Amino acid sequence: MTSTSTPSGQTAGLRSAYFVSDSTGITAETLGSALLANFPGIRFERHTIPFVDTAAGAQNVVADIERSARDAAPPLVFVTVKSTELLAILSRSTAVIIDLLGGHLRELEAALGSTASEQLGQFHAVGDITRYFARMRAVEYAIEHDDGQSMRALDIADVIIVAPSRCGKTPTTMYLALQYGLLVANYPLTDDDYPSDGLPATVASHADKCFGLTTTPLRLSQVRHERRPNSTYASLAQCTLELRRAEDLYRRNRVPFLNSSTKSVEEMSAVIMQSMRLRS
Repeated sequence: MTSTSTPSGQTAGLRSAYFVSDSTGITAETLGSALLANFPGIRFERHTIPFVDTAAGAQNVVADIERSARDAAPPLVFVTVKSTELLAILSRSTAVIIDLLGGHLRELEAALGSTASEQLGQFHAVGDITRYFARMRAVEYAIEHDDGQSMRALDIADVIIVAPSRCGKTPTTMYLALQYGLLVANYPLTDDDYPSDGLPATVASHADKCFGLTTTPLRLSQVRHERRPNSTYASLAQCTLELRRAEDLYRRNRVPFLNSSTKSVEEMSAVIMQSMRLRS
């Protein structure tokens, strides 16, 4: 394992950092990353685990943490979980638990054996150059593969988002690419894709990477009317038909899917990452 020198002259390897939340994990990851940015000489392997809102979920997190802790320094776990019961379960691990309601840099200094950098604005710096270039590559991939424009290199995609037009494919694709560096393609379902029971031929061989989006007919009609007012494309009848066909297609082919009508792009991304077991 490659090691790097810390600002205090000590040597540190790759340290596991978990961001655990009873919601999307965005707050835990943002605040935790802001704290970690004060230790630019230490490299971190990051894991975001959202929607830990049950005892069983918390116990699974502890098991995951314990596996990563073998023969390595104790992982750091940044927590935004409100339940005292769940916090107590998470605290049973051998990790360093940092409750972000009360966590501060002194705890990190003690855990890492390093003095926090006094340089301002670390969180907004490029930071880990490898992660930065991975995100840029992912954005380029997302642009090339947006709305089925290219089917090249689908074998290396982390996930392929499948949905009727205007269900939120593009913003979700771009968020996953820019925020997490994931290679994401998206494919629009059209009338031509429904004669058979299987997935469209373009993505059928990558069914294990597919994730579907749907919405409500009324919401889809409203969004489409903004693009093409008073068109058949935007009619409530057409939207109802397309969504019913899409959901039937997902179910027949065991493609996981979610309704995007009441969810933010952050929430949808978190659900996709959890469902597809993707890591940033």
